[in-house]
Amino acid sequence: MAKLKLLVVGGTGFIGSHLVREGLKRGLDSYSLSLSKSKNTISGVTYLQADIRNNESVVNAIGSIKFDYVIHCGGYINHVNYSNGGDNVIQEHLTSLYSIVKALDKTNMKRFLLLGSSDEYGAAEAPQNENIRELPISPYSFAKVAGAHFLQMLFRTEKFPGTIARLFLTYGPGQDDKRFLPQIIKGCLENKEFPTSSGEQYRDFCYIDDTVEGLFKILESTVVSGEIINISSGVKVTIREMIEKVVGLVGSGKPKFGEIPYRVGENMALYADVNKAYELIGWKASVSLDDGLKRTIEFYQNQKP
Repeated sequence: MAKLKLLVVGGTGFIGSHLVREGLKRGLDSYSLSLSKSKNTISGVTYLQADIRNNESVVNAIGSIKFDYVIHCGGYINHVNYSNGGDNVIQEHLTSLYSIVKALDKTNMKRFLLLGSSDEYGAAEAPQNENIRELPISPYSFAKVAGAHFLQMLFRTEKFPGTIARLFLTYGPGQDDKRFLPQIIKGCLENKEFPTSSGEQYRDFCYIDDTVEGLFKILESTVVSGEIINISSGVKVTIREMIEKVVGLVGSGKPKFGEIPYRVGENMALYADVNKAYELIGWKASVSLDDGLKRTIEFYQNQKP
């Protein structure tokens, strides 16, 4: 019997690379679609290339393949204002979604999973749950909200098997060096002084293995079409506490709190209500923050200069 096929859009990125690797472990025929070639390919994964904003490019890459599962985690996190390039962000996150859905052969499709963002909740009161009205504060979060509503519309009108996993802060080995936690870890490992905000924001961090497990639970479920599901730990921690934990675990590092201003409109309490994930798909995070941080720090300690 032919293997079930998994397509991960953005499969060369941090979360995407973990997803295609997990797909292989689960016996799926795993494909990655991205704009450029990966420097670190995974044996057994089929790598495809396309400009996901361009429908013709996407059709040429994937139009002839019948995928059973699709996870869309393409595009970069970018919080610029609309007047400073936000239109490009919308193209990357929303127009690309239209192109991908249009190009797919939907004959075998069991699940189309879009990765959303906690930023969609904007200034909504914590803990944020999936039933509250979104309050996007940037083109990035607007595009994510619009994408979620697009998939829900398709489910209501055409029974398209779309689901939205709204992630909070996933972290772990292999994350982009420009992201918050890798920057803090590397600064501490090099015992540098580095600027941070005052760190009073509450945030919700979820280790990559837990996130991946939650996403595959969604893929396997038959009751999640049209749903939005928070995927995170549900545990709140301040940014300052996170930095101090890293300093303590590494044993060095000199954070300069208060030297970076908060973002305009930044929610000071962004952490998930995760009851729906447990009730609907039987999932909850299992890796503690201390354990996840130790694993992540060890990864960066073992990296070659």
